[in-house]
Amino acid sequence: MVKRSISIKGARTNNLRSLDAEIPRNRLVVFAGLSGSGKSSLVFDTIAAEAGYQLNDTFPPFARNRLPKWTRPDVEHIDGLSPVVVIDQRRIGGNARSTVGTITDAWTYLRLLYSRLSEPHVGESNHFSFNDPAGMCPTCSGLGEVVASAVDRFLDLDKSLQQGAIRLPGFGNGGYWYSQYADIGAFSPDTPLRDWSQDERDALLYGGEAAARLGRRPPKDYEGVVERFERIYLHTADNVSERKQETIRRFTRSEVCPDCDGDRLNERSRSATVLGHTIGEMSRLEITELAGLIRGVDGPHVAPAAAALVSRLDAMDAIGLGYLTLSRATTTLSGGESQRVKIVKHLGSSLTEMIYVFDEPTVGLHPTDVESVTRLLGRLRDSGNSVLAVEHDPAVMAVADQIVEVGPGAGADGGRLVFQGTFEELRRADTHTGRALSRRRSGGRTPRAAEGAIRITGATRNNLRRVTVDIPAGVMTVLTGVAGSGKSSLAAELVEQHDVTVVDQRPVSTNRRSTPVTYTGIAPAIRKLFARHNGVSAALFSANSEGACPGCDGLGIIYTDLAFMDGQEVVCEACQGRRFTPEVLAYTVDGLSIADVDALSIDQAVHRLPDKGIAGALRHLSEVGLGYLRLGQSLTTLSGGECQRLKIAKELRDTDRPTVYLLDEPTTGLHPRDIDTLLHVLDTLVGQGHTVVVIEHNLDVVRHADWLIDLGPGPGKHGGTILYEGPVAGYTPDNGTPTARALAAGPDGFSPVPVPARSPASPG
Repeated sequence: MVKRSISIKGARTNNLRSLDAEIPRNRLVVFAGLSGSGKSSLVFDTIAAEAGYQLNDTFPPFARNRLPKWTRPDVEHIDGLSPVVVIDQRRIGGNARSTVGTITDAWTYLRLLYSRLSEPHVGESNHFSFNDPAGMCPTCSGLGEVVASAVDRFLDLDKSLQQGAIRLPGFGNGGYWYSQYADIGAFSPDTPLRDWSQDERDALLYGGEAAARLGRRPPKDYEGVVERFERIYLHTADNVSERKQETIRRFTRSEVCPDCDGDRLNERSRSATVLGHTIGEMSRLEITELAGLIRGVDGPHVAPAAAALVSRLDAMDAIGLGYLTLSRATTTLSGGESQRVKIVKHLGSSLTEMIYVFDEPTVGLHPTDVESVTRLLGRLRDSGNSVLAVEHDPAVMAVADQIVEVGPGAGADGGRLVFQGTFEELRRADTHTGRALSRRRSGGRTPRAAEGAIRITGATRNNLRRVTVDIPAGVMTVLTGVAGSGKSSLAAELVEQHDVTVVDQRPVSTNRRSTPVTYTGIAPAIRKLFARHNGVSAALFSANSEGACPGCDGLGIIYTDLAFMDGQEVVCEACQGRRFTPEVLAYTVDGLSIADVDALSIDQAVHRLPDKGIAGALRHLSEVGLGYLRLGQSLTTLSGGECQRLKIAKELRDTDRPTVYLLDEPTTGLHPRDIDTLLHVLDTLVGQGHTVVVIEHNLDVVRHADWLIDLGPGPGKHGGTILYEGPVAGYTPDNGTPTARALAAGPDGFSPVPVPARSPASPG
């Protein structure tokens, strides 16, 4: 008999406090709670980790080594699991050959259509693959781009050859190649290049005909600077050293392939057409347009492939990705776009009884686009699967079959099951999420007065239509619009045209030794505090220096590479994970060893460490909602939203001059209660004389802004224009735009369209 719930007993992963839970299977279940409450520890690090571990354990060691690694959770017992699919916000990335078409398999179906219907007939479907020698462009090897010399960077025209006019390594005075130009009698070595004739400069760079035209002809074996650079750096089969790679980065640029013009395919494959379009032209159509075009393909011998392609394209359109193109590189997708592409990949799956785990599936979505995601979550559930989503958006909670809240607080104050029930029951519950949902939001605020303006001029990046717009200085401006409307492109133009500090969600460190206190510069002060109280060297209190445990080099764990078996991490037996030698741990401050300090949460340390400077610096971390992090917690464990707030805390501590700050969706990963904390932090930055620009969909943040710039009206080519700029209160439903309608939707900022819930008694 198939078990109808996932039964968890004694879960203790991270901050979970021996948590017990019964999670219904074949339902859409949303997990809520404050940031750091333990919901991700329950869903990802316990349920998904145990399911992944048990599945991997069925494979032989050789295969396991090539599968995703799962660390077995600290839990007494889990029952009722099935294979798990994790759909998170990590960017798809991939290499230069990975596109939206290849990652969703839509390109496979399109290639098949061309192999059957194209005129002239070219051959099998591999002839339309830019990753196959039969189809790829020989000039760019199917990449669509070539590396070209950035000749405009080669010369400093205000200098002579003697003064180092040729900027390339080895070409300056004293360099290996210098004499090949300065000592051949064809050029004046002490005359600034600006005073040379154009023919002389062309001869220096290119040789050939330009050199032949000179009255003082170079030697017959003369090699121009460009030719020599490309031979040395670009046309070598040797392994490229770090120094060569840096030179290539400085003096080259990527350009569209001159032969295939970015289509990636060889000439025969590029010339073939279906419905009057080449495959390259179809790949550059927006997905909504392409779907309409493919519907015109007929013929029984291609009907299955055409139907499969249309189904895949319609799914991408339904999830809010209709503005993308199949040629779009996956490396350019945002975290939210990447996650929605992953959802599309699984919609066509015929597997059932799977567990699908989502990490904030609505991230990056305008409120009007959330409905499409909730419908797709319902489709996955109704196909006989269990759908578990960590989410803060009330619109997703409203359509869930059940909501599980973990808390009551964050860090050491979390890790317990505080609510389990329906959305309406949650709104009446006395929990952080329940109170946040029942609270009435104000309609807006009185905007602060600007102190001048920052102008973005003639922006044409991506879909922007020669946009010129003023961003008020000294206040908070929010950029809004549906996904793909041009918000990020406008923000990129702001960064390019002005001096802007970007506070994004990229990881702050890949070094597991980095912690919140090392990143914010507080660690030296803590080490000095211990040294001062105990009369010893401060170096003893660094896990990277004299005080480190010799058994684990201060890491606290021992990693063992088991070749074809999974690598293993175990707590260091010598220090029991405390990272320091026993001698160092004997030194204390206020009864705390240096390891005890590492184990303190930031909020605890503010009150426990007797140093005003340390407490003041830590307070900035607490103010941005990170008070639950441990001082010694590795930064590699932080989410994107936590990384962004850590960067904000550092800016609060370090900034001493008026700065323009750009934040990209800072509410990612934030509980509604924590958004008030974030808004207070942003107000603090404005109060210090800074300018804050925020890309955001959260309506609480939008209503709090002093100025609103809305882009659209739609995504992709349907966007790229300014729909409104002005005070938030002035943007009314009369404007008829998605953002105006969302702002008027009500105090909660959402008008959910329910996904029909599964009856508790219905079969899976």
